[in-house]
Amino acid sequence: MTETFSIAALWLALAMAATILANHLRISMALTEICVGVCAGAICEYFIGPESLGANVDWLRFLATSGAVLLTFLAGAELEPAVLRVKLKEVTVVGLVGFLAPFLGCAAVAYYALGWGRDASLLAGVALSTTSMAVVYAVMLETGFNRTEFGKGILGACFINDLGTVIALGLIFAPFTQKTVIFLAVSTIVIGTLPFVTRMLTRRYAHRTAAIRTKWVLLVLFGLGALALWSGSEAVLPAYIAGMVLAGAAAQDHHWVRRLRTLTIGFLTPFYFIRAGSLVSLPAILSAPFIFFCLLGGKVGSKIFGLYPVIAPFRQERNERWYYTLMMSTGLTFGTISALYGFSHGIVSREQYSFLVAVVIASAVVPTMIANFAFLPKHLLPEPAEPVLPQEAGALAAAVAEEEEGLQDE
Repeated sequence: MTETFSIAALWLALAMAATILANHLRISMALTEICVGVCAGAICEYFIGPESLGANVDWLRFLATSGAVLLTFLAGAELEPAVLRVKLKEVTVVGLVGFLAPFLGCAAVAYYALGWGRDASLLAGVALSTTSMAVVYAVMLETGFNRTEFGKGILGACFINDLGTVIALGLIFAPFTQKTVIFLAVSTIVIGTLPFVTRMLTRRYAHRTAAIRTKWVLLVLFGLGALALWSGSEAVLPAYIAGMVLAGAAAQDHHWVRRLRTLTIGFLTPFYFIRAGSLVSLPAILSAPFIFFCLLGGKVGSKIFGLYPVIAPFRQERNERWYYTLMMSTGLTFGTISALYGFSHGIVSREQYSFLVAVVIASAVVPTMIANFAFLPKHLLPEPAEPVLPQEAGALAAAVAEEEEGLQDE
């Protein structure tokens, strides 16, 4: 237990350092956590030992995966159905092109330029075709774009993009078995009844029992996650759809979403982002930088050349087009999942896996930093909340206290 608390304290110290750096450098906290993870992993590997950071401890992997699942759920909950219906053509076209362009481009680069085998090249195309929902949502949250139609459009396109990645991985490599059928059937039933059951529990227990809605959502996410892993899929897959079907309920209760967001970003996601960075092996990258830059250029280049002309009809302003394109060029969650799937099933070697993970993580950092520094569409940023005057603060605090007494814990 002493070792567990020591590792937890070390990782939370890294999370604190990343938060302070993000504040001073004015960049996304998710990106600083990844970079801090890369540095921490390299230092521990060089001076202490590759396992000294504890990135592969079971409980830490569980916390990291839980952070990815909840962050994906929250991203889905931000997508209001009405907005998606209005933007259906945009998110579908951008999402499909965002998947197909890098899938074909990166598979060709791996096969023809690097001499990888057919299966390894196809796996590289799948792993590098993703858009990072976790990174994009974290950036949307920090900038406030998650509350705008611009940000909701990007999140919707990310979902279509990653859905294409998941389907391609399943069709090309994963066998379609009885387990897959059971997973799809149970997920359809659970997600289909989720809004009704959630409303019923909220009406009956929400203001009498502490945080029952949060417990219910976690039960659903972890249950579907376990079923997804059992069937050979991934735990984050049903989380986004569950978030989407609860988007209406989430829009009506911002306090609940804010509390769930605090749990996710304040505690869980630092383990996910820092761990993602710590998995990068800098010696392997430095030994063959050509492969790294070739794959990174293939991913980002094919994304940009494929997406920029497609986004132009939907976004007329230059900064909006470039910001949209660069956000769609990121990769992390499904990219690392796909690379790990390929390595664990013998499709790619350990060296190929290291390059894929390094490229995926670099694609989460480089396009996002360029987008935020050079192309941030400031004219679309939501207006900051009006400051509360000192004479109003006492009355506001009293009203909040009175409301909390009536609602108890929820």
